[in-house]
Amino acid sequence: MAKRGRPKKEIDQKEFEKLCGLQCTLEEMCSFFDCDNKTLEKWCVRTYKKNFSEIFAVKRGIGKISLRRAGFELAKKNPAVHIFYCKNYLGMTDKQEITTANIDDQTRNEVNSLVESINDYEADENESD
Repeated sequence: MAKRGRPKKEIDQKEFEKLCGLQCTLEEMCSFFDCDNKTLEKWCVRTYKKNFSEIFAVKRGIGKISLRRAGFELAKKNPAVHIFYCKNYLGMTDKQEITTANIDDQTRNEVNSLVESINDYEADENESD
């Protein structure tokens, strides 16, 4: 008995994996292979026994590795990229943490009194000018 229907769309597996590595979307890949998303989904199931999103999650890791490698190389030459990598991968920070000391009521009253005396002195000096 002869097969019925349209022949299955042939998609180059190496090209598909390269596009995953470049983080291409499903729509972009469909444009590249000149097919619709259902066709690409069926091809993924036929080829990998998994759906597109499962395959994409694995295969895009190759692109992330390449991107990371390029970023580390660029960090050697570009201070801004180097700082970015240090902050994001080494946990370094340029935030200044300010801590306050707890003071007792007597010290607080003495400081307030001193501040009032300085303010009174400055007010007297301004009036005499």
